Amino acid sequence: MSQPRIAFLASPAPAAQQALSELVAEHGNHLPEDADVICPLGGDGFMLQTLHRHGALGRPVYGMKLGTVGFLMNHHRGEGLLERLATAEPATLRPLEMRVLTESGATTGSLAYNEVSLLRQTRQAAHLSIDLNGRTRVEELIGDGVLVATPAGSTAYNFSAHGPILPLGSHTIALTPIAPFRPRRWRGAILKADTEVCFKVLDPYKRPVSVTADSHETRNVLEVTIHESRDRTVSLLFDPEHNLEERILSEQFTV
Repeated sequence: MSQPRIAFLASPAPAAQQALSELVAEHGNHLPEDADVICPLGGDGFMLQTLHRHGALGRPVYGMKLGTVGFLMNHHRGEGLLERLATAEPATLRPLEMRVLTESGATTGSLAYNEVSLLRQTRQAAHLSIDLNGRTRVEELIGDGVLVATPAGSTAYNFSAHGPILPLGSHTIALTPIAPFRPRRWRGAILKADTEVCFKVLDPYKRPVSVTADSHETRNVLEVTIHESRDRTVSLLFDPEHNLEERILSEQFTV
């Protein structure tokens, strides 16, 4: 079997840049569009950046942790990369698609592999309504904001906001309020992945709200619609002893 063509990408961190030089010297380097596999070197932020830039190519992605947080990455080792790629197990991620209407009348869109979060822009609490598949389920949520998370992203911001951890492949998404004041006892919901979620900002001029899809922020929003992508997927590769499904499961037993 011929050696796979690898596209190495690295964050600006010195450790990632050093690893890039060593791996390219041993394996060469290819453009992502010409590669068989993409290998980002960095943390989860750089992994998400890589998925946003190159996910549409449909190449499998094998990341190595050379950053602060590496939940979506494998451990970094300089040796044995070809053997690790040959035995790696795939995890298929399906991102969220977000459509936003802003106060200026503009409509923008973005993908989110972790979560879409709405947050108040000022000291004033956000006032939001929540529709699911066209039916209003929460007439007025008052708080810092709300988010929708994928299973892969459910262990990140969603979990820190006391949202549920979702098993990979469960075909669900998490709807989680952020520091809710009213309804006081509402803790969010687990939804079927094909649910269309629509947030409307009830007082956008006095209580402005921004929305962030992973790291892409849009400010002064009026309405945000989110649903799981129907045609976009990405395959992340993981070492068998450190696969993503087991990692997500283990997070539920971490104290």
